Amino acid sequence: MIRWMAAWLALTLLAGCAADPVTAQSTLDGRPPIIIAHRGASGERPEHTIAAYRLAIAQGADFIEPDLVLTKDGVLVARHENEISETTDVADRAEFAARKTTKMIDGSEVTGWFTEDFTLAELKTLRARERLPKLRSTDYDGQFDIPTFEEILTLLADVNQDRTIPVGVYPETKHPSYFASIGLPHEAPLLALLDRFGYRGRKAPVYIQSFEVRNLIDLRAKSDLPLIQLMDAAGGPPDRPDTSYAAMASPAGLKTIASYADGIGPNKAMVIPRGALGSLAEPTSLVRDAHAAGLKVHPWTFRRENYFLPLGDKGGVSPAGHGDLGAEIAAYLATGIDGLFSDNPREAVAATRR
Repeated sequence: MIRWMAAWLALTLLAGCAADPVTAQSTLDGRPPIIIAHRGASGERPEHTIAAYRLAIAQGADFIEPDLVLTKDGVLVARHENEISETTDVADRAEFAARKTTKMIDGSEVTGWFTEDFTLAELKTLRARERLPKLRSTDYDGQFDIPTFEEILTLLADVNQDRTIPVGVYPETKHPSYFASIGLPHEAPLLALLDRFGYRGRKAPVYIQSFEVRNLIDLRAKSDLPLIQLMDAAGGPPDRPDTSYAAMASPAGLKTIASYADGIGPNKAMVIPRGALGSLAEPTSLVRDAHAAGLKVHPWTFRRENYFLPLGDKGGVSPAGHGDLGAEIAAYLATGIDGLFSDNPREAVAATRR
């Protein structure tokens, strides 16, 4: 163990000296980058709960991010996935044991319990759990229910009454093609709720995001609200099997995205990759290329646990320990990103306001 720790420390020092400082670039519009609370303050409360969103707002987040799926009766609710065994106590509920099933979601076989097989009233009987119990506290398990999108917008309406600059909302449509295929499309209920709560026009404090393409194109035809094309470091949009995210991140691909969206939300490895030892390598041209196409860049996801941090920013040997998230964020800010998703809004806000 001592030898392993010594080697780890040596690699950490090496990683900290490996790269030259990056000349800071500016954001697309020259404004400070926004902090998007990824599933709320999900590093401290079970994700996608009103408690997580409230804490994120208190910690200074500019936007809160609900991932949206639908219930059997067509209500938008906030869950990271429509399969809910990782984030609720559904597996322990005998009355729902028969609901366990296997489905094909975006080309992958998934087994568990799915929101579309429950009415809202049934889902409201479940309680949220920490999704990463090996890395984060489970002290709040069982205390909170699954919020609807309407409840989240109501929270924001209440919070923003006394604010000059409102806290915005950054919803993601999860598996939109799948939900459309079972007769539960996102677009109509999503746009209706946003309109009812006053989110209208290009300057509304909202971004709608999706990993798929057709969903965003359809939304653009029906709305002028800001849209974000999400991209992962591998694979491609589930609704475009012949297209890769790598191709979409090329200058030509970004020009196409700019015809229907206002920005991109890339995996942060597409902005600054990790080197062979897990340290940050040199930045790619993605931010520069996206800005040239008129697109904002909001990479994901920044987390304070050692498990997620670059080698040089880790704070010890425990995966659950906390390292220097601010240092990692500073490296990305220097590339000119326009915002970032973080599970830890307090640390992200502090890093961007230095």
